[in-house]
Amino acid sequence: MADVRILGTGAYVPERIVSNDEVAAAAGVDDAWITGKTGIRERRWAADGQATSDLATAAGRAALRSAGLTADDLSVIVVATSTPDRPQPPTAAYVQQRLGAGGAAAFDVNAVCSGAVFALSAAEGVLARTGGHALVIGADVYSRILNRADRRTVILFGDGAGAVVLGASADHGPRVRHLALHSFGEHSDLIQVPAGGSRMPVDRTVLDAGLQYFTMDGRGVRDFVGDHLPQLVKGFLHECGVVPDDIGHFVPHQANGAMLDSVFAALELPQATMHRTVTHYANTGAASIPITLDAAARAGAFTAGDLILVAGFGGGMSAGFALVEW
Repeated sequence: MADVRILGTGAYVPERIVSNDEVAAAAGVDDAWITGKTGIRERRWAADGQATSDLATAAGRAALRSAGLTADDLSVIVVATSTPDRPQPPTAAYVQQRLGAGGAAAFDVNAVCSGAVFALSAAEGVLARTGGHALVIGADVYSRILNRADRRTVILFGDGAGAVVLGASADHGPRVRHLALHSFGEHSDLIQVPAGGSRMPVDRTVLDAGLQYFTMDGRGVRDFVGDHLPQLVKGFLHECGVVPDDIGHFVPHQANGAMLDSVFAALELPQATMHRTVTHYANTGAASIPITLDAAARAGAFTAGDLILVAGFGGGMSAGFALVEW
């Protein structure tokens, strides 16, 4: 199969900055508690009337500019999100329309916070067989599904979108060397929005019980990540034919600053720099990996030949990994 390369990156976050003090009041905590538990100091929340597709479209445009391409060059658009504009049609259809990418197939992927890696894998598989260019976007607006009084969740999440443009058989650009995806459905109750689907349609009883909001078993998630991620990464690197010393950069899902410190220590990547955006953007769901990759790329953090380990983990439970050679 042809090589698939990253030709450009882009990101977009809403203008509204939400401080720890603002979210702390309703949640019954304070700025010091939030910072100590999460390493988060602020986040961005979407404006009234601003939906996931709006953020995704802006990030997509930025990535196309970075790649030096136009929407006419796209053959596929994949949007990773667990906060779609509507249950249907796919949010990617709105992005396709707004970009003017009439020649591109457009669909969504939902693997929650691992979604960007799952979407990358889907697009890579298409391009490796058909050629062309793909726009992969991770975008979420979690502020719309948070219970503002739930300190376990409201302090953690922000809104945003990040994107990459992929090209098949290009002779330049970072190469996607390997991808791996994992799902652990036996842990699907750890992260969920209980109502709003066919299992539990929204009605007055549901709304009164607050079942339309995002919920998370924080301790269970931490245990899952601690129990599974180190071994999954070890196996992934073995599949890639590299050793931990070969990895120069680590771009993880930005779940929680304290969790990232623990994860990074457990992975034992002695030469790697871990890249973070969680301090100022918080956990942006499927957007967090492409936002962080774009931030590091624009800062000039990567040089030719660097190996970058990308790691997503989130609801499902799911985990996805990519090895990128810059």
